[in-house]
Amino acid sequence: MSSLKLRHSARAIILDEQDNVLLCRAMTPDGFHVWITPGGGLEEGETPVEALARELIEEVGFRFEAQPPQIWRQEIIEPGHVAGFDGVLADYFLIRSKAFTPLGQLSTSELACENLIGFRWWSLTDLQTYSGPDLIAPRSLATELSNLLARGPSPIIVDLS
Repeated sequence: MSSLKLRHSARAIILDEQDNVLLCRAMTPDGFHVWITPGGGLEEGETPVEALARELIEEVGFRFEAQPPQIWRQEIIEPGHVAGFDGVLADYFLIRSKAFTPLGQLSTSELACENLIGFRWWSLTDLQTYSGPDLIAPRSLATELSNLLARGPSPIIVDLS
């Protein structure tokens, strides 16, 4: 049996001082809009934390000082979910920050080439009551964020799969 080819990514749960979470609006190849956490795929030789640092500078202009704790992991096995891969493996890291206006190193057109078309800070209530046409990923974000805010980070990485 051959092994699956998964796209490994590192994503940030960036929470501001009001516990709002920063999300990026992305367009999927099939034309859907989805709000996702900032981050992206690992390049060859990168660790998840190195990839996260690079992606956050590129996408939202944020630099973290200390290594953030990993809080969640999600594996999606679905050929076609990401072109050229059998699925994704996403590691999520918790970052606390003051609110900021996302302005990364990539230009608007470069962000669009990466399918990113906007940014927004969301409150937990915003996530819990959202009924618009866009998707939110991970699908359990509101529930997991509620748990995180109520209990703090788990000593064990939470599996979102």
